[in-house]
Amino acid sequence: MNSEFVDRLVMEQDTKIIFLLMDGLGGLPKPETGETELEAAHTPNLDALARGSLCGLLDPIGYGITPGSGPAHFALFGYDPEKNNVGRGLLAAAGIDFPMGEDDLFARVNFATINDHGMVTDRRAGRIDSDTNRRLCEKLHREINLSRNVDVFFETVKEHRALLTLRGKGLSDAIADTDPEATGKPPLPPQQLAGEAQETVRIIAELLDQAGRVLADEQQANTILLRGFARYRKYPSLRDRFKIDPLAIANYPMYRGIARLLGMEVHPLTDSIAAEFDALRDCFDSHTFFFLHVKPTDSRGEDGDFEAKVRVIEEVDSLLPRLTSLKPDVLVVTGDHSTPAIMASHSWHPVPVILASATARPDRVETFGERACIAGGMGRLPMKYLMGLALAHAGRLTKFGA
Repeated sequence: MNSEFVDRLVMEQDTKIIFLLMDGLGGLPKPETGETELEAAHTPNLDALARGSLCGLLDPIGYGITPGSGPAHFALFGYDPEKNNVGRGLLAAAGIDFPMGEDDLFARVNFATINDHGMVTDRRAGRIDSDTNRRLCEKLHREINLSRNVDVFFETVKEHRALLTLRGKGLSDAIADTDPEATGKPPLPPQQLAGEAQETVRIIAELLDQAGRVLADEQQANTILLRGFARYRKYPSLRDRFKIDPLAIANYPMYRGIARLLGMEVHPLTDSIAAEFDALRDCFDSHTFFFLHVKPTDSRGEDGDFEAKVRVIEEVDSLLPRLTSLKPDVLVVTGDHSTPAIMASHSWHPVPVILASATARPDRVETFGERACIAGGMGRLPMKYLMGLALAHAGRLTKFGA
């Protein structure tokens, strides 16, 4: 059964669904304690929610496949991640509400640091602040002048991340990343992934050469790395597919972009995790589906900071009553993928999930953690089927067949 099968069974209802998403939630045991970040965290509210709910593990893409955040989120919302894979450039553009056109090619930019030997020493340029990013984008936009008839735009996203847009006829997104995704290596030259991309490769090579000269006098951000080349693409909306009125509450541009691409209303930026929870509470009467995104679990995992990731999980746990007190018809708590602090990167490990609903068949899970959820009644499920389960428990799917 494909994940689009449920589209034919959807019914209009006024029931409420909340997806609470802790980005990069899954972890691996710390050798000294034998506990993952989620298992080590003090989470009385999440544990209480798990008891009497339906629990399990979710595979974002497939067994052994390490997901990017984009395809993992598409799977979370019931879109087949293989058929709907999207380059991070498009997500970055949507995330900052860049005016997109059919002739646009997008790529995500990492400002980075290289040494005198041309080796990458910091892929994030010391996580420069957004004001420095804006200055660098203005500098690049002002001084880069390509020989071909292509318009170039650099736009700040956040900290070390920016958006590159090339606007011109016949551009291809079949381009490999130039980010080596490791330090101690040189940036990769742009390479075509398909034959029609030769001219686009030449344009990008010229741009990178000029960018290197423009940034040569910068102490930290003296080069750029490009990832996720993508052309504009339109997706069927959550509203059209599932007859829900969705609201996204997310502070990180990429996830605001995913929400926009899928037709969600996007809440204005908030200044804390607690403010995100309060925003959902304030908007609860005006929407029927809520996506609340918590980014720091993933960031602290990527930093390799086990204890900091634990603290974020504990903060979310302390705020959980602000959602449960609303008594939604379905409350899902999970992550988009695993980001174990001991790996300091995304991983292929499945993600624990709680589905709390009056119509859920309770299992015997007593605590919310990776090992406890192995025994949950949901079992081990491809993430793309989670939305169908949530809709069913919210009474939004009709019977199939006679």
